[in-house]
Amino acid sequence: MNKSIDYYTLAPDAMKAMFAMENFINSIPLDPILKELIKIRTSQINGCAYCVNAHSADAIKLGEIPQRILSLSVWEECTFYTEKEQAVLRLVEYVVEVATKRVPQSVYDDISKYFSDQEYVYIIFCINQMNAWNRIAISMGKKADRQ
Repeated sequence: MNKSIDYYTLAPDAMKAMFAMENFINSIPLDPILKELIKIRTSQINGCAYCVNAHSADAIKLGEIPQRILSLSVWEECTFYTEKEQAVLRLVEYVVEVATKRVPQSVYDDISKYFSDQEYVYIIFCINQMNAWNRIAISMGKKADRQ
């Protein structure tokens, strides 16, 4: 899509609801860098350049190293993500494509080694909030700008 639609102005009530959920995501007791890795990987899978760019910058501001951000699309072939992070990234892969992949019991079993059921729920909400942002940005023609 070449046209960029100003959805912030055209749907302020919807944006208010999206930001309310974003405030919840920001308040959940998960590591902030892990949340950014979730957002980046979700955005990579969905093909949202705007969100990949924005959340990569946010991760760097939090102290994440560029190598880990640049390699996130091939995380399974890297040795510098912890087992805990790998469990989350594996879950992201399934949740983003849940219509065709579902979430296997083995993925849940793996993530439950590191997270409680409540934290699992929070991770799922984080992934799904990013899915929503990706779909909105892509559908409205939002592009990544140089920062």
